[in-house]
Amino acid sequence: MDSWSPGDEESTRTLSAAVVHRSVVPLARALGGPDPRPVPHPLPPEVVALLRQQDGVVSRRQLLGLGVGDPCMRTWLRRKELCSLLPGVYVDHTGPPSWRQRAWGAVLYAAPAVLQGPSALRAESGPGRRDHDDAGPVQVLVGAGRTVRDQPGVRVHRTRRLEEVARWHVSPPRCRVEDAVLDVASVARDDFAAYAVLARAVGARLTTPLRLQRAIVARGRIPRRAFLVAALDDLVEGACSVIERAYLRDVERAHGLPRGDRQVRGSSRGPVFRDVHHRRFGVTVELDGRADHTDVEDRDTDLDRDLDAVAYGETAVTLRLGWGQTVGRPCRTAVRVARVLQARGWDGEPVRCPDCP
Repeated sequence: MDSWSPGDEESTRTLSAAVVHRSVVPLARALGGPDPRPVPHPLPPEVVALLRQQDGVVSRRQLLGLGVGDPCMRTWLRRKELCSLLPGVYVDHTGPPSWRQRAWGAVLYAAPAVLQGPSALRAESGPGRRDHDDAGPVQVLVGAGRTVRDQPGVRVHRTRRLEEVARWHVSPPRCRVEDAVLDVASVARDDFAAYAVLARAVGARLTTPLRLQRAIVARGRIPRRAFLVAALDDLVEGACSVIERAYLRDVERAHGLPRGDRQVRGSSRGPVFRDVHHRRFGVTVELDGRADHTDVEDRDTDLDRDLDAVAYGETAVTLRLGWGQTVGRPCRTAVRVARVLQARGWDGEPVRCPDCP
């Protein structure tokens, strides 16, 4: 009888594992399951790493820089390991590209380039942004004097200040928030929409009114410059929405009403900010610019806040004004607000504005 040694047990385990492995692989395939064997990535590690950094997008120029030749690229394209996204730009799958992949593709196509205007804001705000048309063209900014043609889904803009406004270190590269906000506001459909862009960026804490003021001073020619300068002055004063600016400009200033404090913090149960507060006269003005403010929850929140103010010792009268009172009938609203202020100690008189009947 042959003698047994520990080495024979090791050999038996190895052989058994090999037999099991050879039997499991075809069985897994037959059952439609995953192949248990590790599958090496068909692309070199350097290319894989770059694709991961750029949301699965890479340019021909970058591949050449990594030592990849055109014959190898053609092979990858033929095997669908890379697919053409734009001229000289590839993506690592065959399905529809995501917005970020389209953004990376546009930047790499026009390189050196950064996202501009609405595309820069879309990238800055992240995937939760709801007020951006992801189906629209990606806007990119290149240096002045370069010849870079628009492509389907890509619109190219030029500037002499590319190095000054570019943020090359972010993903995807984009221009500074302040310049993106000013670019979008300057071409908005009207002044109300332009102010909404400024107020939304400040409200989302993407920037501040003072930074926007410094950015517009550094700009050369820009559409709607006079309006934007005045609008930023109003933002600095605390008018943080379109309707708040309308009240400040068309009700309060235009009719000589006393200036109220804005965004006053005051709450009995967590932070609440009063839109306009006349502390001396005990009058608070709350402004609601939504087109529809009839929802039960909205109304309940307003009533709860008013009840809180009385229950916890706040004695101010609250005036709730909507779009109609502030934008549609500012002169009539000014007269009535003035009467409330006079009844609580203001000894002034409202003045007539050029639009008063």
